[in-house]
Amino acid sequence: MASVTPLRASPPEAPPALQDRAIDNLRFIRETMERAGAFTAVSGWGEVAIGVTAVIAAAIARQQPNGSRWMAVWFVEAVVSFVIAGYAMTRKARAANVPMLAGPGRKFILSFLPAMLAGMTLTALFVAIDQWVLLPGIWMLIYGAGVMAGGAFSVRIVPVMGAAFMVVGTIGLAIPFVASYAGIPGAVFSAVGLRDILMASGFGALHIAFGLLIARRHGG
Repeated sequence: MASVTPLRASPPEAPPALQDRAIDNLRFIRETMERAGAFTAVSGWGEVAIGVTAVIAAAIARQQPNGSRWMAVWFVEAVVSFVIAGYAMTRKARAANVPMLAGPGRKFILSFLPAMLAGMTLTALFVAIDQWVLLPGIWMLIYGAGVMAGGAFSVRIVPVMGAAFMVVGTIGLAIPFVASYAGIPGAVFSAVGLRDILMASGFGALHIAFGLLIARRHGG
């Protein structure tokens, strides 16, 4: 007599509602892990404030009679910017209960600082050889590189902002070189205020634009 093999019952399929809940839970876990690995205390409103002060500084620097006083204006602006950034980031970090000097915050700062030190060295060099017109491009290029490096440990828009600064900085460096080949004297740049236009466009407009985006998308 032939034996009868019992049919195996197929495992019941998960109800659609249960599958959707599992997908939502996985998405929440992934987003939580991404936030835990990113420094989210970059303040959009702080960036806006820095941009506004940079525009004001550009207007003041435009009126200075020589390069030394022009440099002094931007040195003061740099100090003001770092104070604003430090205060705004510390305030946002406390509100979000995010450590500033540990984890992603520490990585952000340590990645950002080397570019700033390189910028100081290059500034001294270009001042020594009397190439003031190249400073805005150098500053934005170096600053953008620092923001991109630090932004690797922050939200996605931060390294994008760094890339934008590098683009504007590259343009700022290319204009004098192209003009020199065209026979345009450097005095023309001083007459039209090219340095201050570049500074207002980069450190002013870019900070304001990206600051508003960060404030809107990432909680201030």
